[in-house]
Amino acid sequence: MIHIADASLFIIRKRLEGSIVTVPSVVEELRDENSRTTMELMNVRVEPPLPSFKTKVRTKAGITRDSEELSGTDIDILAKALEYSEREDTVLVTDDFAVQNTALRLGIRVMPAGQRKIKDVLIWEKQCIGCKRRFPQGDECPVCGSQMKKRRKSVGKNSL
Repeated sequence: MIHIADASLFIIRKRLEGSIVTVPSVVEELRDENSRTTMELMNVRVEPPLPSFKTKVRTKAGITRDSEELSGTDIDILAKALEYSEREDTVLVTDDFAVQNTALRLGIRVMPAGQRKIKDVLIWEKQCIGCKRRFPQGDECPVCGSQMKKRRKSVGKNSL
């Protein structure tokens, strides 16, 4: 089993059996000495994501509309998990709900490091605070010109 690890694994110092892989941008996020030491003691392999897999992740995140929530590091870790999941038994370890949501939509297994796992696969939408109409994206309502607020649109519990 290959575990693709987000920073949360090292921050909370959770121990796992099996190989652990992460990406360089996760290592850069680890600012405190304890997290870095934990990572070093786990014999983590640090590998950059392949550009072709980053493109696949961005495409799927655009469909789920998680793209506004995902950082560059999130995209990197998802790309690495997607790469490994195509050839080995892989699980992505993260507490980030947007990362979990996108991973599940990509067919990647997820395991939380310390929080709970998401219950529903989500798609984001925008809702106008004025006329209450819903749209897939945008900051200003095309109908009344009011500001739009981001909201989660549940796809359903059975979608996982």
